Amino acid sequence: MKRKRWWLRQATTWADLSIVGIQFPVAIALGYFWGRWLDGIFGTKPYLTGTFALFGVIAGFINLFRITARAAREEERLAREKQETDAHDERSDGD
Repeated sequence: MKRKRWWLRQATTWADLSIVGIQFPVAIALGYFWGRWLDGIFGTKPYLTGTFALFGVIAGFINLFRITARAAREEERLAREKQETDAHDERSDGD
């Protein structure tokens, strides 16, 4: 049962990492189109588009670092749990 839970947690971590490929371009596109829309309203043609596209790039990188840091912490925790489970199983087998 513990191994099944371990595999499920590992699959969840990998699913979180796989979403980075979608979130990064979405953040950039949202920033770009929001800036473009604001440029249309205020008549400041290239400035807000560039500014908000840059904000989108920054938001994408921040999100990338957050997700990878969280995944690294989760992987370390899962590795510790697996070692503890394996050590417990070895002790149980020896009895």
